Amino acid sequence: MENLEGLDGLIEQAPEFFMTYGLKALAAIVIFIIGKYFAGVAKRLTVKLLESRKVDATVVSFVANLAWALVFVFTIIATLGQVGVQTASLVAVIGAAGLAVGLALQGSLSNFASGVLMVLFRPCRVGDFIEAAGIAGVVDEITIFSTRLRTGDNKVIIAPNSSIMNGTITNYSALEKRRIDLTIGVSYTADIATTKKVIADVLDNNASVLKDPGYTIGLAELADSSINFVVRPWVSTADYWPVRFELLEQIKNALDAANIEIPFPQMDLHVKEVPAK
Repeated sequence: MENLEGLDGLIEQAPEFFMTYGLKALAAIVIFIIGKYFAGVAKRLTVKLLESRKVDATVVSFVANLAWALVFVFTIIATLGQVGVQTASLVAVIGAAGLAVGLALQGSLSNFASGVLMVLFRPCRVGDFIEAAGIAGVVDEITIFSTRLRTGDNKVIIAPNSSIMNGTITNYSALEKRRIDLTIGVSYTADIATTKKVIADVLDNNASVLKDPGYTIGLAELADSSINFVVRPWVSTADYWPVRFELLEQIKNALDAANIEIPFPQMDLHVKEVPAK
């Protein structure tokens, strides 16, 4: 009889039990399904946004998965809270774990953040010749944590992204035109107008020197052993070094042909005789 009475009591309490906990469980399931759906939406939107900015595929995948994970973790916490689980302690544990991981990986996280900024804002691209973090070379690859540079003598240097982004970046390939700065010294006996004309003829006859903007030739300095002219022609960025070498050779030959001396440092020594006693 006691068992029957207990069973009857459970049956009487069943509707109230299901109304109380059943609705919570149903709400938790709905929250989980909706949260999971929005996690997928967040991932797809992140991929679309980053791909529209032509971000590296590795960064796109990582950031998209990170966005999905954040929304999904929030969904799990909300679901557990709906069924009555105390989530305050869970959030505290997750926060403490995240802080510990962040402190342990702060260098890597800094490199990752710098890598994302480099891909988003593009201070340099693959194939550019740059000078950064005390290194000069061509950018071969930009990854999440580091940048691979190839130097002029064909050495490969891998630099952390944070060291590049935290310093000054000089991008020699960013613009289509570059100016060549030359200093040409001639003898004090040389005629200034003739010297300028000889140099101008060399620049005018060089097909790689751009007409717009025009070149500059000017007397820059009266030095110890020479008068120095600045010669500043503009060329295409890709032609900078070949044209620089070519112009130096052509100017030297033209000055020699015009009998204009290019002096070397020299010193006049005066010997004073001491009269005999």
